[in-house]
Amino acid sequence: MKKIVLIVAVLINVAVFAQVGPKIEFKDKENTIDYGKVNKEDDNGVRTFEFTNTGDEPLIITNVQSTCGCTVPSKPTEPIAPGQTGKIDVKYNMNPGPIRKTITVETNAVNAEQGRVVLKIKGEVVVKPVENLLEKKIKSPMMQ
Repeated sequence: MKKIVLIVAVLINVAVFAQVGPKIEFKDKENTIDYGKVNKEDDNGVRTFEFTNTGDEPLIITNVQSTCGCTVPSKPTEPIAPGQTGKIDVKYNMNPGPIRKTITVETNAVNAEQGRVVLKIKGEVVVKPVENLLEKKIKSPMMQ
């Protein structure tokens, strides 16, 4: 009886790990890109999520959707062949304040629950401080 249970367990394990079809693997750790602290004036807000199709069939990205209109993602239009890489560009509108946004990627990948993968962006957008030239003159060592 123990042998039968062991054989069934092994067969289930093999079936789960031997999935055939397209698989998506993202390059970024935990599918997150950290903008860090960025200046609105110095950054265009575009970041790229790179991924690879590690499966054995073409990977199709059917939809890429953000949680709000301040983040605009773009997706590949063609299927990604096995072993090939693709990218999803995300443009954040750079409103000052914290960045905490989620992007949902819908695919035909067999290694993602219902073919969906969640991507995240985080960081903080700051406004460059404006230099007051009058204050600069007053504080100048020559004026003392």
